[in-house]
Amino acid sequence: MQPIHTLHEFFERTGADVRLYHMGRRVEPCPLGTLASLEVAASPWPLPWQGQARLGIVFRLGDLTDPLIWFLALPLDEQGQLVPAPRDAFLQRLLVTLGYNVERAGRQDPESGDIDNLMHDNPLAFTPSLPFQAMLHARATHDTGKPASSHLEPVEAYLSGQQQVDWQFLGLQGLADFAVRLDSEAARQLASTLPTLPDEVLHSLCYCLEHVGVPDSLGLALRGRGEQAAAAGRLETLCACVRAVGGADETIAGAWFDELLSDPAACGPDLLAAIAARGWEHLEDGERLPRFLERLAAQPKADFASLARDLALIPRLRLPVLMSLREARQDSAIGRRLASLGQ
Repeated sequence: MQPIHTLHEFFERTGADVRLYHMGRRVEPCPLGTLASLEVAASPWPLPWQGQARLGIVFRLGDLTDPLIWFLALPLDEQGQLVPAPRDAFLQRLLVTLGYNVERAGRQDPESGDIDNLMHDNPLAFTPSLPFQAMLHARATHDTGKPASSHLEPVEAYLSGQQQVDWQFLGLQGLADFAVRLDSEAARQLASTLPTLPDEVLHSLCYCLEHVGVPDSLGLALRGRGEQAAAAGRLETLCACVRAVGGADETIAGAWFDELLSDPAACGPDLLAAIAARGWEHLEDGERLPRFLERLAAQPKADFASLARDLALIPRLRLPVLMSLREARQDSAIGRRLASLGQ
């Protein structure tokens, strides 16, 4: 039997039915080839989060009826490439559990308890937040053609405004199912009801919408609700809308980010973190990125080094971030921050 050196090889050799999902910046499908490229150092991880490649792995081995789910956080180096030793240790433990005979594991019914136990005391394992878990479940059921949870129906009835439902009984899983299945008609209806949603519902809904593409009508409604929240001093609602609008078109999200970044009073650490976490795609702009970094550096309560490093790990932003830092004047907020870090 040929030795197995990567997780990609393990899934390939066992014949497992496997689906990968990014679990860092957004919950979205991840091609198996992306993991394969990372493991052979062919390319950096496209969506790093806090120096890690965070993955949700949904798979079946042998004749298992229910899929197994692993949450793995693979450490990355400063170039966004895999640090292989922790992965190698996990893979060795996995092969020992299966008795090294991965081909047999793929044909027979493996002991799912044994495989599940690999996540106990595993330094690579992590527990996603509840919205991330709900979104993974919604994604996985949708991608495999399974029906949504029973929580979707009351959510649809409530958000469409067609039926009176006590919002306190709406389930997070129903909101996640709604977000994954969002179409233009549902987005149009939601845009009309969004201005009157209670903050509590809006927050949970935005924590799901931030993982999907947002149609223009809904993006504009989110901006409107966010601006109302800003005027009323409701920071959590503003940040929730900013995170959700990250999935909107550049003409909507980019324009709003420009307006927010033009106002020093609006650029607190929470808002800047929201833009970096979910609106990173809109920072790929020659004027917006330097302005963002300048606002970030000017915020004494913001972790400038950590956020800048995290953005620089994103392959498409790496060079623009480094150039913005290098070209900053010494007397600018960025220059002073860099000087203080060098002391």
